[in-house]
Order: sequence, then C-alpha cells, then structure tokens
Amino acid sequence: MAIEKARKHLAEYGMEERIQELSESSATVALAAKALGCEPKRIAKTLSFIVKGNPILIVAAGDAKISNPKFKQTFSEKARMIPADQIEELVGHAVGGVCPFGIKEGVKVYLDESLKRFESVFPACGSANSAILLSLEELEEVSKSEGYVDVSKE
Repeated sequence: MAIEKARKHLAEYGMEERIQELSESSATVALAAKALGCEPKRIAKTLSFIVKGNPILIVAAGDAKISNPKFKQTFSEKARMIPADQIEELVGHAVGGVCPFGIKEGVKVYLDESLKRFESVFPACGSANSAILLSLEELEEVSKSEGYVDVSKE
C-alpha cells in the first residue's frame, strides 16, 4: 500500500506519526482543503510529468497551474503529464495520493516557486485520504528535491 511507502520514508526523518489519515477523501485540492480545514492554495499538489523519457514530480501550491512556456524553458521540452493509468507504475503512487515520499528510485522531485508564499503546506502521503503538515524547510528535506523551479502561474 502506497501510504505505507510514504510512512516508511517519513519514518527516516521521525515524521511518520505526523501523517493525518482522514475520514474523508483528500484526492483533489478542493477535497483536501475541505477535509483539512484550510485554503486550497495551501494544499501541496504533486504533479507528474515525463521529461526526457523519465518520470518527474513537481510539487506546487494548490492554486498554481503549470505554465507551458515556463516548463519548456526550464526542462527544454513541452510539458507532458503522465497518463493516469501509468502513474502508479512509473512513480509508485496512484492518482489521488501522489506525493514525493516513498516514490520509485530515480524519480526526481522539484518544488515549484508557488510554494514559497507559505510557511507550511499539506502534501498527500500516498493515499486518497492522507496528508501531512510540513514547513517548507521540512518539505525540501524529506522530498529530497532537486530544488525549486518556476514553472507555474497562479
């Protein structure tokens, strides 16, 4: 189960006990915001793309949308999202629970500049009803990100 992969990953940082398993779905930004009682923009959504034949994840603020020109400028190719039926196979988590924790080896994670507006955000934890509150510094560390990119528009 993907939440267990995320839990094991977060345990390396002593954060597994902070995972919130919700009684309702948090599979979309709107559902997560409602379940957590926060603004949708504070949900850290994880988007999956194929770049140079490899899967990557971009964690962005809940209200951010990918800017195709910025994406192409950053990654030297057009933004191509991973088809929903291939995400779990390529990344390690199913749609609704995609997160940067406990992912398959070789999947690079990037954090979008849109997150920098907040002190803390709520990324998913591998299932359609889980989340964790992390400061940006914690997210940077536990996601093992390649760093920040500017590929979104609000």
